[in-house]
Amino acid sequence: MTDKRIDAPDTRADVTGLLCFSLYSASHAFTQLYRSLLDKLSLTYPQYLVMLTLWHRDGQTVKELGKTLFLDSSTLTPLLKRLDAAGLITRSRNPRDEREVLIHLTQKGDDLRTSASDVGRCIEEAVGLDAETVQSVKASLDAIRDKIKS
Repeated sequence: MTDKRIDAPDTRADVTGLLCFSLYSASHAFTQLYRSLLDKLSLTYPQYLVMLTLWHRDGQTVKELGKTLFLDSSTLTPLLKRLDAAGLITRSRNPRDEREVLIHLTQKGDDLRTSASDVGRCIEEAVGLDAETVQSVKASLDAIRDKIKS
């Protein structure tokens, strides 16, 4: 009987046949592409994701940001400290619940949205996939992530 597991090491001649390697190498390529665009904004990719999330809805708690971005507090807190030090966000205790920290954009952080507006378009052009294919790939990746996380 043949082993048909997705990433069974004994069924592949090299790493290029592994699903996990395809995910890893695509992620690496995306990171390199984003780095070339985000260096001009003095942002890392995780910082950019935080800013995108806040541009969509300002005033979120650290917990809400973490849930949206799949980041735990120990990863998110240093990232937020750097954005705060750069003058892009402020962090303050929620007056209704002192245990919560609210994250707000500063004027400088909100102004950065204009400079960052070309990033998405540049990524779309570099990837070169139509909207339907992008949605299909994204749905597959989300399903893989959700299955692993469950």
